[in-house]
Amino acid sequence: MGSILLDTHAFIWLSEDAPNLPISTRNMIEDMDEVFVSIASFWEISIKLSTGKLSLQTDFDEIESRFAATRFQLLPISIKDTVQLRQLPLHHRDPFDRILIAQAVSRSLLIVSVDVAFDVYPIQRVWA
Repeated sequence: MGSILLDTHAFIWLSEDAPNLPISTRNMIEDMDEVFVSIASFWEISIKLSTGKLSLQTDFDEIESRFAATRFQLLPISIKDTVQLRQLPLHHRDPFDRILIAQAVSRSLLIVSVDVAFDVYPIQRVWA
């Protein structure tokens, strides 16, 4: 069906089976050929856990093994992504979201996010 990149909150909600993620979005993710999670999302989770801005149902120390048990693919940050990032207008100032947007643009990926601020960029945001 295609390839998508999960925004950090979408990955967390999917992983924790949270009701915040609509069933239709969950089904769409399951139907995708490739599902990517950026390394930037793990960086964001780690920082937000350290600052107390986020809590998880499971221990973050187990995230690597839990991720390995999924069919998701880890998306590294490439130099091409940083070039794309530099070219993005500053509509959205969150550095984690900006690198995800750059990755989606440079790889022509759909991005699963509830964040409507993504809509000003040349990507297709999906949230059903």
